[in-house]
Amino acid sequence: MSNLNPNQPILTEPGVYKTVDALISPIDQLNALSKIEAAKLLDSSQSGLYKLFRSCSLAVLNTGNDLDDGKELLERYKDFDISIVQQERGIKLAVKNAPANAFVDDKMIRGISEHLFTVLRDVIYTNDEIKGNPKFNLNSSEGITDAVFHMLRNANLLQPGLDPNLVVCWGGHSINRVEYEYTKEVGYQLGLRSLDICTGCGPGAMKGPMKGATIGHAKQRINNGRYIGITEPGIIAAEAPNPIVNQLAIMPDIEKRLEAFVRLGHGIIVFPGGAGTTEEILYILGILLHPDNKEIPFPLVFTGPESSADYFAHIDSFIGNTLGAEAQSHYKIIVNDSEAVAREMREGIKKVREFRKQSDDAYYFNWQLRISPDLQQPFIPTHENMRNLELHKNQPVNQLAANLRRAFSGIVAGNVKEEGICAIEEFGHFELHGDPEIMHPIDELLASFARDNRMKLPGREYVPCYKVIK
Repeated sequence: MSNLNPNQPILTEPGVYKTVDALISPIDQLNALSKIEAAKLLDSSQSGLYKLFRSCSLAVLNTGNDLDDGKELLERYKDFDISIVQQERGIKLAVKNAPANAFVDDKMIRGISEHLFTVLRDVIYTNDEIKGNPKFNLNSSEGITDAVFHMLRNANLLQPGLDPNLVVCWGGHSINRVEYEYTKEVGYQLGLRSLDICTGCGPGAMKGPMKGATIGHAKQRINNGRYIGITEPGIIAAEAPNPIVNQLAIMPDIEKRLEAFVRLGHGIIVFPGGAGTTEEILYILGILLHPDNKEIPFPLVFTGPESSADYFAHIDSFIGNTLGAEAQSHYKIIVNDSEAVAREMREGIKKVREFRKQSDDAYYFNWQLRISPDLQQPFIPTHENMRNLELHKNQPVNQLAANLRRAFSGIVAGNVKEEGICAIEEFGHFELHGDPEIMHPIDELLASFARDNRMKLPGREYVPCYKVIK
């Protein structure tokens, strides 16, 4: 039996990676475009969007490999190129010097091919239709939500004929083996209860629930299970779509990605993670703490194996010390009981269904949930913006949650996003300033993540990208 690790890139010699050139045809999508539509895509791909299109495409082609550094990935395959070829019968994608792992016997793996055309659809087509369309006011809360709806509809993720059954799972992409196995157990129990899975589409806690759910669905003879992945360009290299994802959407920024999760899903499970998972927790708490959402049911469960009990104790303490008891009342912590987690989520989703039925809200898109602009407007984590964050308690608690979310978003950018990594290399650490009663819990939580290797990135030692100024 071969000892070859399929997740490792194929080396022809030290430092030289095997690549493939190919012409790829669309399978189920974008295979019937008019000449005008194809020409528009061709023009867009050759404009300022090309860099974004190329980096997202390379990340998809790198699916399954351990490398999660976007900057290093681009350097490793610096000769990679992708272009749109217009033909009478539609379009094809021409790739040059693509990672060889994306191919079997010189033919691209079908799932990777599907994801590659998703990049074309979302990064270029959706960008033109949403950002360049005066019908969407991206400076207003309603306009942003409307844009998120149209992007999800364009990705065919809105299914009007289904009862609520979609569970969003958040957690780290580099969790340990015990935690990963537990995410599969939870996914299995969810699958047995006919619940579908939506994650950030990457490895670790994003892959495990999907993998477990496939077995639960198989036992229940469910052959149309949905394994939805939602990502965004800045983080796709660190969390490339895992092979189980059968529906993928690439949102234009982290804020629209997060809104897509809560508009599309009917409940959220949070597994252990690091700064990115904390950002997600703060985002959903910022929504649930808004006074307008007080009566809207939305099940939220934090869970992990017995070995993760201290992790959730730190998270719970951090939330209590910064946002208070009201925030703690919006979630339930269940340790080492996958069946209890699945039952809790199933019962919570029943309440969601009943509420939406009574209020005549759609099952497939959570229109009634109020999301404030400070959770919707893109936050650019420059050194100045990070330094000027308002991290104090003299503000509404939901607004404090939004500002804390921005702080952790900046740390994620400094960890894994190309522009964030470059900014840290050029200007040094991000600085976080605020009241001691806020800064001390932040410092303690981040220190606990570092001690437990939750800030460590596979293949390289973690070096903090931030300083907490108390």
